[in-house]
Amino acid sequence: MHGNVWEWVEDCYGPYDEAPTDGTTAVKGSCLAHVIRGGSSENTSRRIRLAQRAYYASEYVGRYTGFRVARTLTHAS
Repeated sequence: MHGNVWEWVEDCYGPYDEAPTDGTTAVKGSCLAHVIRGGSSENTSRRIRLAQRAYYASEYVGRYTGFRVARTLTHAS
């Protein structure tokens, strides 16, 4: 799945030491820039990894950025 497009995530861009430590998203204020992760097909293999991150203004649209839709499923008993 890595290397197709950079993936938008909900986190606002900022220093790691200011991020929550409980796994919740880092959302603060008006959040002018969001994090993108994972690299894209235009990057070298060194940059195509989940730990790779960058940021763009929240309204940025580009051919090498995308998103993944996730849904939590619950088991009906």
